[in-house]
Amino acid sequence: MNVHLVDGTYELFRYFFALPHATDAGGQEIAAVRGVLGSILSMIEDGTTHIGVATDHVVESFRNELYAGYKTSAGVPLELLSQFPILEQALEAMGVHVWPMVEFEADDALASAATKAATDDRVTKVFICTPDKDLGQCVSGTRVVQLDRMRGTLRDEAGVVEKFGVHPKSIPDLLAVVGDSADGFPGIAGWGLKAAAQTFSQYPHLEDIPKNWQEWHPSIRRARLLSTSLFDG
Repeated sequence: MNVHLVDGTYELFRYFFALPHATDAGGQEIAAVRGVLGSILSMIEDGTTHIGVATDHVVESFRNELYAGYKTSAGVPLELLSQFPILEQALEAMGVHVWPMVEFEADDALASAATKAATDDRVTKVFICTPDKDLGQCVSGTRVVQLDRMRGTLRDEAGVVEKFGVHPKSIPDLLAVVGDSADGFPGIAGWGLKAAAQTFSQYPHLEDIPKNWQEWHPSIRRARLLSTSLFDG
């Protein structure tokens, strides 16, 4: 069997900004919920049998306590936030397994579910359904892959290397230095994607990078100088 793990937060945001507004009899905005439910229903009609959907029931998580600049719900329309519990209840009524995350994030649930499903001998392939580059770290060979359902693109481990220049295990390190605006990470001045890819293709993790930076490739020497406090602190 194949397991499909869907990023419900991404789907709800996508449909909220793509569809015209619609309300129920009580005036509650529900257009995005309808969009997601229709999308999940189409998966089922196409033969998908095992689906799990993760949502950020509460946008804030334990990461906000670790980093003050991390993403929050500030600025997110209330008409969108109010649809999360409606979507969760509707999916459960459809028989779809839902992980409404509070302390952790939807990404955490998707990563945990992918890891667990990949160890099950009954599972042929795990599809992580989201374009979020964070989840690229969970891709493994051709067994655990990342599916962008909107664009119809599939990315296995070779695809991650082709896209980012590093293996999945180095994606967190890559994003840490180049930044990720979606999560509120500014990155480190002097680190571009090319230099970071060159670095982490040779040294998979930040902790692996040698302090003797003078021996490094010239294209990343300046980046190492600018980020000394990160590596040596």
